[in-house]
Amino acid sequence: MQPSKLSPEPGLWAGAASADLTPQTSVFLFGYPHVPRLSTGVHDRHEAAALYLRDGEGQALFVATDLIFVGKKQAAEARLQISARTGVPVGAIVITSTHTHSGPVMVDYVSNSADPVVPKADADYRRFVVGSIVEAGCTAVRAAVPAEAGLAVARAEGVGTNRHDPAGPADPDVPVLLVRARANKRTLACMVAYAMHTTVLHEDSTLISGDFPHFTRQYLRDAGFVPEGVPILYHQGASGNQSPRHVTKANTFAEAKRLGDRLGACIAAVIPGVAYSAALPIRVAGAHLPLQVRQFPTVTAAENWAHEAKARFDQLRTTGAPRTAVRTAECDWFGAEETVSLARAAADGRLEAAVNASSPAEVIVIALGAWKFVFWPGEFFVEYALTVKSRSPQTFVVTLANGEVQGYIVTPEAAARGVYEATNALFSPENGRRVVDATLALLAAGD
Repeated sequence: MQPSKLSPEPGLWAGAASADLTPQTSVFLFGYPHVPRLSTGVHDRHEAAALYLRDGEGQALFVATDLIFVGKKQAAEARLQISARTGVPVGAIVITSTHTHSGPVMVDYVSNSADPVVPKADADYRRFVVGSIVEAGCTAVRAAVPAEAGLAVARAEGVGTNRHDPAGPADPDVPVLLVRARANKRTLACMVAYAMHTTVLHEDSTLISGDFPHFTRQYLRDAGFVPEGVPILYHQGASGNQSPRHVTKANTFAEAKRLGDRLGACIAAVIPGVAYSAALPIRVAGAHLPLQVRQFPTVTAAENWAHEAKARFDQLRTTGAPRTAVRTAECDWFGAEETVSLARAAADGRLEAAVNASSPAEVIVIALGAWKFVFWPGEFFVEYALTVKSRSPQTFVVTLANGEVQGYIVTPEAAARGVYEATNALFSPENGRRVVDATLALLAAGD
């Protein structure tokens, strides 16, 4: 893929920038059903952090946002505007979300349509988000200077687990990309990816926040590993079934800081060993994959299931069951209610618009030298990322990229068990294997 303008000096060039995404008024904090959760202040500001890389033959632009989602439509608008202004191909631009549950509504989910407390996404705020992403992306491209980069892999333990089975599948690897100016070795950006739900903070928190990733970034700055003001891009790995639930002691900012600091320390431990190079060939490939819709039960069957799930939750809640078991049962109830909404939408024809807004799924592979970053939309169970990694070492999967898919892509086993994520899903589990196969084909074609 050719850059719009060849670099006057050979080797890697890089630029980075950030822009504010913080809502200017009180907003509904999205992520937990049935709670009229309006923000009462700002604990830490939301931002869009951008990193641009080019090597004379290829280029890529990464933008990470402190949002629960960036909808596919908004991501497409931002990518088109950035491409028109900079010449970076749309297919080489990725926009991701940290998936914080302490920020505004960004997407109107069909599965939440019956929840009376969840408002529609605010059109003015979404336009503000698109504008800020475009600002950060274009500024990063304009700021490009001769650079060098290096990557190391941290291993994060104790920040979270598989939320259905603490001993179940998980991906503790954290790729850490450091980029600095060649001339004076000034750090330009840091980019990391980690597979863990951003859900330390729960319904009782009413402050806008990036949750534990905010504290991870602050740890790296306070400890002197990344200078203040330098963008730190935090991408979400395949975390559909990954959560802090089994390691948290409370759902507080103190606990978010404890886990964020722990992740920050894991990252900091590998930074001194990063080996920098100005030779970093960049290759980009992509594919679009139509998604298969999940088979929904009848409305009556879905309603009966929701009543049973609510009864299980109430029984555990009132009999002193462990906190984690109660929370799992509560989420299962939420999912069963969302299946009712989806079943009703399927019956009355409203589902088609949501399907068309999410499908096809865009799969992007960006190779930085020997390292490959894979980008998928939506929330995937970690098993799919582990399958890719087992077949293609030095490859890292990032999700919630360039949009969402109105829920999760779960495994067939999870669908058979009827876990929360499966009952929340719009698309069938078979899509996971299809996305993996498309990804492996792209990876093989680039080798």
